[in-house]
Amino acid sequence: MTVYFIGAGPGAADLITVRGARTLAACGVCLYAGSLVPRELLAECPHDARLVDTAQLDIEQITAELTGAHAAGHDVARLHSGDPSVFSAVNEQMRRLDEAGVPYEVIPGVPAFAAAAAALKRELTVPTVGQTVILTRIAQRATAMPEGEDLATLGRSGALMVLHLAAQYVDRVVEELVPHYGADCPAAVVAYASRPDEIVLRGTLDDIAAQVKAAGVLRTAVIMVGRTLGAEQFHDSHLYSPARERHGC
Repeated sequence: MTVYFIGAGPGAADLITVRGARTLAACGVCLYAGSLVPRELLAECPHDARLVDTAQLDIEQITAELTGAHAAGHDVARLHSGDPSVFSAVNEQMRRLDEAGVPYEVIPGVPAFAAAAAALKRELTVPTVGQTVILTRIAQRATAMPEGEDLATLGRSGALMVLHLAAQYVDRVVEELVPHYGADCPAAVVAYASRPDEIVLRGTLDDIAAQVKAAGVLRTAVIMVGRTLGAEQFHDSHLYSPARERHGC
């Protein structure tokens, strides 16, 4: 039997991948974070599946659920919001499954930053303006950031920055990024991306904090800062340029 770590997507139930939905429909046990994963997704589970909300479970209790279901002969769907590759805490689960000899697979999903970019109707990489995206967070109540990954250091690059888990500390984000990006730098905050209650805020580093507070956004949001968010005058990509040589492979 296998444990499947499935990216549930950013919120909208229909943004799970086809592979994710098919796998979910075939698993006799499903572990999900009730505070993040939409309940509508659970309708994909078999009618007699065992559903376990992990919102109040610690890592050892979650591991016990996974290994116990495997021992009982069940395939297990472990639903994670967004995509398992970033800020999902799957590493410690996989490490424990390795130790227990339990096989697992990872099925990617739509990450929150991609859903936020879609809500903003923006490509995050723009030719001649910005070709780098930094995905990061800040250390507050969560795990400390590694040396050299603080906002002041990362901000020196001027690259488009996407911050998860930071909306309630937006004042600190602004304070640390203004010296590197400038107060007039485009900024945006998208909360509950792809959900019916989605909130989209657009502005600059000078006014985005006030907008966040006025909207009451505290969590389940991403902050984006960078010049590509406001780029209007830029060269077309070489990919579809009429000048590009298209003969051969």
